[in-house]
Amino acid sequence: MNNLILVSHGDFCKELKKSAEMILGVQENIFTVSLLPHEGEKEFTEKFNAVADPLNGDYIVFADLLGGTPCNIVSKKIMSGSAFELYTGMNLPMIISFVNATLTGNTHSLIVETKESIVKVNDLLDAEDFDEEDE
Repeated sequence: MNNLILVSHGDFCKELKKSAEMILGVQENIFTVSLLPHEGEKEFTEKFNAVADPLNGDYIVFADLLGGTPCNIVSKKIMSGSAFELYTGMNLPMIISFVNATLTGNTHSLIVETKESIVKVNDLLDAEDFDEEDE
């Protein structure tokens, strides 16, 4: 899967894509679908389908929140027989991991890699082996 669709409440997905592109450069295979405050399920579904249908099932979806409307609507597509991967808890390390895996041709383990990216910096700073010269 070389295509990624980001879905979220508001423009979080668009801004997350912009942040990823600051680091990785332009990403033509990443698409966004925002659920705006004035929209309902029908409008979001239409927007999602307009992005997803031309990709012919060759995509993975990252959603912002488990149980949120964007994730629930996309989940309904899976329950109706569509075959694609859907992950929630979308964040910048997930996108970087996806892009790196796509570029290198390696399979990616998004859940493992993303969990490893969550670090309490205070614990690193308190570590005995911290060398102040590394600042």
